[in-house]
Amino acid sequence: MKRIIFFLLSTLLITKIIVLCTGCANIVPPQGGARDSLPPILEKADPGDSSKNFKGNRITFTFDEFIDVQSIQENLMVSPLPNETPIVDYKLKTVTVKLKDTLEQNTTYTLNFRDAVRDVNEGNIYKNFTYTFSTGAYIDSLQLAGKVILAETGKPDSTLIVILHTSNDDSAVQKEKPRYITHLDSRGYFVFKNLPAKTFYIYALKDEGNTRRYMNTRQLFAFADKPVSISAKNDSVTLYAYAAKKDKLATAANQASGNKPATNPADRRLRFTSNLDNKQQDLLGNFIFTFEQAIKTFDSSKLTLFTDSLFTPVKDYNFSKDSTNRKIVLKTIWKENTQYHIILDKDFVEDSTGKKLLKTDTLSFTTKKKADYGILKLKIRNLDLSKNPILQILAAGNIIRSVPMSNNEFADNMFPPGEYELQILFDENKNGQWDPGDFFGKHKQPELVKPIQRKIVVRPVWQNEFEIAL
Repeated sequence: MKRIIFFLLSTLLITKIIVLCTGCANIVPPQGGARDSLPPILEKADPGDSSKNFKGNRITFTFDEFIDVQSIQENLMVSPLPNETPIVDYKLKTVTVKLKDTLEQNTTYTLNFRDAVRDVNEGNIYKNFTYTFSTGAYIDSLQLAGKVILAETGKPDSTLIVILHTSNDDSAVQKEKPRYITHLDSRGYFVFKNLPAKTFYIYALKDEGNTRRYMNTRQLFAFADKPVSISAKNDSVTLYAYAAKKDKLATAANQASGNKPATNPADRRLRFTSNLDNKQQDLLGNFIFTFEQAIKTFDSSKLTLFTDSLFTPVKDYNFSKDSTNRKIVLKTIWKENTQYHIILDKDFVEDSTGKKLLKTDTLSFTTKKKADYGILKLKIRNLDLSKNPILQILAAGNIIRSVPMSNNEFADNMFPPGEYELQILFDENKNGQWDPGDFFGKHKQPELVKPIQRKIVVRPVWQNEFEIAL
């Protein structure tokens, strides 16, 4: 009886406390606990990992939670590469791989799922999930490591793959599937594991269409100068990837595809832009018109240049159409902090859709001041002048200056302010530009560019001096 009375009194007291608290505090719902951030755990593989004398055609993986398998065709890499891709099924906590090819005798196979396997609830990835087995009495354990960088920039591209062929025929990269494949990490490094003691020819390429082949010269591609005989200790391999420059036919085709009539037939305005920066002209560059459509006809005599408020004619200038057929370039020697006017006759240009100016127009702008620029001085230590170095200065990823270096110093008393990247092109043939490689028959490597890790910031009205070590 006492217990019942105590229980009733306790219940009334708790109820009163809850009623009082609801008037002075927010009700917070219970939390669901910490977010699951752990990838699935492999509990069992059948047959077990690193099995020898493998005879079957089916492998089953069991995980500790429900899993999902994504983009298996892009992620799964089987080495040596089979003629037919295995079939991968998954259900609940199980992944099943069915091998469709007849396995080679005394061969070590590796299945790398990369980022395909993840848990269902949070999508946590089981990264680089790898399984190995052998059809013989031992597991091959030799390795080959290296890196791939883009020859034109000196930077990595993790979308490339590295492949190994056993044939010494150049056409193998076009006609045959490679024996082994691996991906690059974010820094451009690769490693092949479980290799046999054989001789391989090494290549890297941008895998277009999942073909694992070198299909055309505009595809990123790299090759090693000589084959590698795999042993217990192998030197690291560096490959320099390149792609041929776009040919004129491709450029013309792209231009033609862009020559489409305006969607609104009533809109007959000629559309173009200029490279003015806030209505100001760079003292160091040309004035450029860029047209929406390709230029059909152009008459430079119908463009005139004047200066100041009195429209004083400028004597020395030139308007010309560039090779892209979409730009008109004005070249002259600019005066600082000066007003300029371009008179555009309504018939000065007609684009490929028949558009012209609706009437004669005037475009006015001013030039920048010399004080808008800074003094830039660079001293580059450890620069090998015997390799014909060219200093390349980049803004927003685009090369804005290329300067052949006869010594290790560069100076410019009028340099536009901003943040810049620097790189050195080793101009082997001294033609002033980067040249790609040529593989078939010639085995000519591309010219190399070495990026300089340090960025520079040029400030106006300032002597910006930098000493940089390669």
